[in-house]
Amino acid sequence: MKAVVVGAGEVGYHVAERLSREGHDIVVVDDKGHRLEYVQAHLDVGVVEGNGASPSVLARAGIDTADILVAVTSVDEVNLVCCAGVRSRPGMTKIARVSNPDFYSGGSVLQPGTYAVDVMINPERELALETFRLLQSTAATDIAVFAEGALQVMSLPVIEGAPAAGKSLARIASEIGDVSMLTAAIDRNGQTLVPTGASTIEVGDRVYLVVTPGTIGLAHEQCGHKRSTLKRVMIAGGSVEAYYLGQLLRQHQVQATLLVADRERAQELAEKLDKALVLNGDATDVELLELEGVGGMDAFVALTDQDQNNILSALVAKHAGAKQVITLVNKIEYVPLARRIGLDAAVSPRLSAANAIMGHIRRGSVTKVSTFKHTEAEAISFNVSAQSPIISRPLADIELPEGTLVAAISRGGQVIVPRGRDTLEAGDTAIIFALPDAVADVVKLFPG
Repeated sequence: MKAVVVGAGEVGYHVAERLSREGHDIVVVDDKGHRLEYVQAHLDVGVVEGNGASPSVLARAGIDTADILVAVTSVDEVNLVCCAGVRSRPGMTKIARVSNPDFYSGGSVLQPGTYAVDVMINPERELALETFRLLQSTAATDIAVFAEGALQVMSLPVIEGAPAAGKSLARIASEIGDVSMLTAAIDRNGQTLVPTGASTIEVGDRVYLVVTPGTIGLAHEQCGHKRSTLKRVMIAGGSVEAYYLGQLLRQHQVQATLLVADRERAQELAEKLDKALVLNGDATDVELLELEGVGGMDAFVALTDQDQNNILSALVAKHAGAKQVITLVNKIEYVPLARRIGLDAAVSPRLSAANAIMGHIRRGSVTKVSTFKHTEAEAISFNVSAQSPIISRPLADIELPEGTLVAAISRGGQVIVPRGRDTLEAGDTAIIFALPDAVADVVKLFPG
């Protein structure tokens, strides 16, 4: 498969990195030479310097033979014009990063079809959706959703006193019975392990669990967390992400309190979010946070435009007693540092956008790829065809590549968290957890 990625910023870089890792032919286009130098130094991809909205530049990138065009510059109009200038062909997918909500409104003439765009990705809304999923799961630091929400892969830290601590996975399975929950990976001291039944869970581990909606509570309990009801959330900041999250909370009858430093923006959000309490104030003001009861909140989410303000206000909220603290960080390298300094989770609009884009790119039998912030392992969704060499065989009898686990099977609307006796059949969707070195070998097991 060949893909042209227009934009060598963090979103474009991560999309190119993940596609390149799978062995695809990738060309990155950008008008800034220093960005392309960085891409070339770190990735095995081709580069073309120039304006991605220019037909001649895209021609040099090989757009005439590309299967996918991903336009992810920081300018909406460039991304849309880039897609509009490319002739669509059968099987070709065009994806544009578009932040301006006007392009999504029902009455707007600027709809995806107008620009011949197959998918428009809004980074700010994707981040709000990711944040809301994390809020619903209390202690989770990462969540990937499959089968239209019927299946989740979530990351949970194992804390002191957890029922699962010190036990093997085989023992845990015998104690909890035949329920829809499976440990797909264990992150321990920065190393990711794809476990067997003999593997042991230890305090301090971060485990990646495959769960259905009905077993989310059990997953929290096994890792030592109490699952509380989400009723009150405080949001720091008047950003677009804060507005989208406020909308989601309102739709789910969750009381939201917003602290917005800019008076005009605070008034604007108060009008748009009619059921939220919007206050004009600085989210880094310790006295204000305590006065507004941050310690009694079910969650505190820092969504200002400044990373340092987000981190500072989140630390204050955590110290004051907020049950769950999530902070936005624009610099992707800050994301893994969040838990080291005491925060529950960090989110990044750029990573959220990259994950959403990858979810819309079909590569042979691969229908979705989800990555996680604290591990290199990926959750990959495959369509299972009759040509697969592993169909109709018990999973216990299949020698999968090292570092690989069949995490779930979707069959006819039913989600199966598999055991060794289960089989894959033609027409199934298989969710595979795999370490990077195993991905290429796993793909061979699922021919398109």
